[in-house]
Amino acid sequence: MTAPDGVRTAVDAAYRDEWGQVVATLIGLTGDWDLAEDCAQDAFAAAVATWPRDGVPHRPGAWLTTTARNRATDRLRRDAAGAAKLRQLAVLARAPDEPPMEEIPDERLRLIFTCCHPALPFPARVALTLRTLAGLTTAEIARAFLTAEPAMAQRLVRAKRKIQEAGIPYRVPPAELLPQRLAAVLAVLYLIFNEGYDEEDVRRALTAEAIRLTRVLVRLMPHEPEPRGLLALMLLHEARRTTRTEDGVLVTLENQDRSRWDRSLIDEGVETLDQALAMRRTGPYQVQAAIAACHATAPDAASTDWPRIATLYTELARLAPSPVVDLNRAVAVAMADGIPAGLALVDELASAGRLDDYYLMPATRADLLRRAGRSAEAKTAYEEALRLAPTEAERRYLSERLRNL
Repeated sequence: MTAPDGVRTAVDAAYRDEWGQVVATLIGLTGDWDLAEDCAQDAFAAAVATWPRDGVPHRPGAWLTTTARNRATDRLRRDAAGAAKLRQLAVLARAPDEPPMEEIPDERLRLIFTCCHPALPFPARVALTLRTLAGLTTAEIARAFLTAEPAMAQRLVRAKRKIQEAGIPYRVPPAELLPQRLAAVLAVLYLIFNEGYDEEDVRRALTAEAIRLTRVLVRLMPHEPEPRGLLALMLLHEARRTTRTEDGVLVTLENQDRSRWDRSLIDEGVETLDQALAMRRTGPYQVQAAIAACHATAPDAASTDWPRIATLYTELARLAPSPVVDLNRAVAVAMADGIPAGLALVDELASAGRLDDYYLMPATRADLLRRAGRSAEAKTAYEEALRLAPTEAERRYLSERLRNL
């Protein structure tokens, strides 16, 4: 018998490692996304109930998959319309036109490629993959997309409905179709990385997994530059992860202890970026990696090449336009051309209203106002950012800024 704390740890680990596989197996067998998620949740609930009594199984993933499959069988048996799906459940063989499993050498990466079906709109494709295979909550996905949770829930519902109504098969795509799914797969991997890029031990596992999968993707598609660009970007960010907070308070880039940055990751990131750029097909991840490299290779904050960063953000806005990119470009312009120039761009963005619920909008404005000596306006902006900040580390940082004002 395993102690309750040990069981809880085992269930949590199984959720991180096995959720996507369990759900994907059931989707492949039944074609029903909601049924798959419901039965997977039932299986994990059963684990919480029975593992303390019977002990944690030697292969938790197999136990969970079998339990979820049995739940699905029971549900379908009670439903007359489930007879055909029951016959599917009885046969685990892959479809004859499915490529050999060696085509994509990693199980989880296979699942991500499978889930990123081009028949779905791009945002729905990415969101559904994050929900189904990464196990992120609807709220976490909504935050990543800068949208409201109810709107994201509706997007997920519509995507599942389209899959069922159109009869979209849940199969691993053949090698020649991988490039058309690549953009969505890269987006999924980067959002998984970002979700794990904090100080919580559980979430750090997501970051490590995203880097691992991106390395696999680089080996799988060696002639595609963007996987290398994404890997470089992740490595350059990961190199300074341990300096991002101190005593539970966010530390801004200019105040981080650069002597603690991981130079081996920075060197690998820069080398990987150079390899991507040598292919002469520039994409948004390569540009973001180039921006990260400017920061990572500067010996101190004062040496940062802000004019180059501003130019890179202009290029990024052309390749992947978004208000967040525009906000980052405004900061770079402020540092390169003076605070008034950056503030003008921030105020223009604020008037457009596209980042009203994004805490970095008022936080950025507050910081520029503080640097400009406009303390009263900065105080108001910091208070607004504090109201919107999603994490405790960010709230502590903003509170400290307010006290310093």
